Amino acid sequence: MTSHRSFVRLALPLFLAALLAACATPFKADVSRFSAPLPAPPGQTFAVVSENPNNAGGLEFGLYADLVAANLQELGYTRVQDPAQANMLVRFDYGVDGGRERVRTDFVGGAGFANPWFGPWGGWGGGFGPWGPVGFGRGWGWGFADPFWGAPQVRSYTVYSSAIALKIDDVASGKRLFEGNAQAVSRTNRLQELVPNLVEALFTDFPGNSGEVVRITVRQ
Repeated sequence: MTSHRSFVRLALPLFLAALLAACATPFKADVSRFSAPLPAPPGQTFAVVSENPNNAGGLEFGLYADLVAANLQELGYTRVQDPAQANMLVRFDYGVDGGRERVRTDFVGGAGFANPWFGPWGGWGGGFGPWGPVGFGRGWGWGFADPFWGAPQVRSYTVYSSAIALKIDDVASGKRLFEGNAQAVSRTNRLQELVPNLVEALFTDFPGNSGEVVRITVRQ
């Protein structure tokens, strides 16, 4: 009995630490960007418009457009509301799919703890939205299955693929200056949580190296 209690005292802090670490898992996104030399910020104006006509003028789109604009303003560009007065036209779109089922295996031990460590799961290869078939074929995961925790319990859960797309055009010449997208797989389909993280990922080290795909971690 004493040894069992000692084991519980030792195992419980480790279990709680692992559980907290799992809850604090950072947001990860795959970001691809292509760019021509952007004009120097002084004197350059931009307007953010919706790539999807169904979102144009919506309050939700306006919220996300403000996030995009704030990042460009931090770089020194000036926002205008009227696209006719802008030097650059910024087209923005976002979306999340309907989700798909994944399987998770938990191991339950004699002390009644559920093992928070679970096996890796893959990424996604499909696509959605007006920017065509985007996706990535290899996902991320972590952990191990410890047989000492007892018999496995198999559970299913839903994961969602989300993405944003950003295009910047020079109004005078019509030349494309930048295009990029950020994609993620998550347990939530709430755009209010996903889009801000995807925008932050896309603007990390903006405009990035043209043609490069990078995995960006957003601390939450």
